Amino acid sequence: MTTMTERPTAIDASSDGAFEDMLRIVEELDTPDGYKAELIRGKIIVSPWSKLRYKKVMKSLRLQLQPHAPEGHDVDVAPFLFTFPGSERGFGPDLHVADEMAFDADGRHADGAALSLAAELTSDSTKDADWLDKLDTYGRVVPVYLVLDMQVQEVTAFWDPSSKGYRSRHSVPFGESLHVPAPFDFELDTSGFFARAHDANGEGAREA
Repeated sequence: MTTMTERPTAIDASSDGAFEDMLRIVEELDTPDGYKAELIRGKIIVSPWSKLRYKKVMKSLRLQLQPHAPEGHDVDVAPFLFTFPGSERGFGPDLHVADEMAFDADGRHADGAALSLAAELTSDSTKDADWLDKLDTYGRVVPVYLVLDMQVQEVTAFWDPSSKGYRSRHSVPFGESLHVPAPFDFELDTSGFFARAHDANGEGAREA
């Protein structure tokens, strides 16, 4: 029996396991509903999907991105695994924009090179990976990466990937517009990005 918590759980694979072997283990894992398995820093990490109160934020982001997505690319929040063999990583972004042709293949993971944008909404359990390992990996392949820091209430756009990571970034607090660079090239309205938590008395409060 496997016990899952709100914190990411590392699963040991073979000590010298090749990327393809670890990827196969990820694909065969019977993760409980509401959890995802990713390959981060050479380990298989099982963590919960985004909190329920993040749904409205992801919906707002998806609806705004859709009209500006590159031709043939789809915007979705479905839990698909995207792999980056060069970095030996496999991520399931909270929201992705990817070439629809990437989903014509057999198998259970898509090529990370198909992504035109990846977005992550941070939580206490995933924040380090979103800002470090994922930033480094996406920054070598994915044209645009958005980090919605739900604790700081700030959104950052990274773009212009290179072999050493993204060359450009820009941050704004929630409530201000953010320019999402090419291939999207539009002003993102972040006024609806304030996720609401509930205090002990059941009263709504913005998440700090």
